[in-house]
Amino acid sequence: MTDGPPRTTISAWRPSVPGIAEVFHAHFTEHAYPAHTHDTWALMILNDGAVDFACDRHRHGVTGAGTVVLLPPGVSHDGRTVTASGFRKRVLYLDAVVLPEELTGRAVDGPVFGDALLRQRIQQLHTALGDAGDAFEAESRLAFVRERLHGHLAALRPPRAPGPEANRLAAELRDLLDSRLTAGLSLQEAAGVLHAHPTHLIRCFKQTYGLPPHAYLTGKRIERARGLLLDGRRPAEVAATVGFHDQAHLHRHFIRHVGTTPARYALTRPSR
Repeated sequence: MTDGPPRTTISAWRPSVPGIAEVFHAHFTEHAYPAHTHDTWALMILNDGAVDFACDRHRHGVTGAGTVVLLPPGVSHDGRTVTASGFRKRVLYLDAVVLPEELTGRAVDGPVFGDALLRQRIQQLHTALGDAGDAFEAESRLAFVRERLHGHLAALRPPRAPGPEANRLAAELRDLLDSRLTAGLSLQEAAGVLHAHPTHLIRCFKQTYGLPPHAYLTGKRIERARGLLLDGRRPAEVAATVGFHDQAHLHRHFIRHVGTTPARYALTRPSR
């Protein structure tokens, strides 16, 4: 399915393989992701082209030859095209069945792996995921991918933790935002609940998570919207469910984050 900028294509679906929350294939020519987070791990390979991205405010450049990108849950990241031809990527969103969240810190400083064998195994897994009849093969290939990822993460050191006050306030604000995903809340209300000055609260959150609270909340709403759309819910219903003002509000932010409209995203199918 073609949409958005010229030569942009997207496919997304939920496979029947435990541990994989979503499969996402895309060819972007002019897209830039805003800073956002995911509840899941994002495991990406490029088929061709190049991409520039930041993970926890550290920038990285990746080309299609031999590299693997692993973005941990709860950590801010963005992404943008580098050349006029853009890039083709394949992403697996993996939950804690595959990689536990306690490994998150180890992937922050080193999200790019120059591992040709791992990349080959991930490509084989994507091929198997493209056919619903190959679910058993996909589970088997995922097991080998998981094993190799664990090996890489075991070799990485966790980053330094932020200061205790900043970490505490940021975590409390994140929990508050997560609990008010649909209803939302004002900055003044959050500051009152957490007994902190609004600007101090924003600084603590950005220092800990790499993006301001409003960007985190929008990203969480988009992530939930993606799942509901793949479940077959209508965009207008999804907009109200996840906390956007109306369908147009969802439409605008969805294009910024995903590179296509909610309606087109809901109609995508597996690509081979």
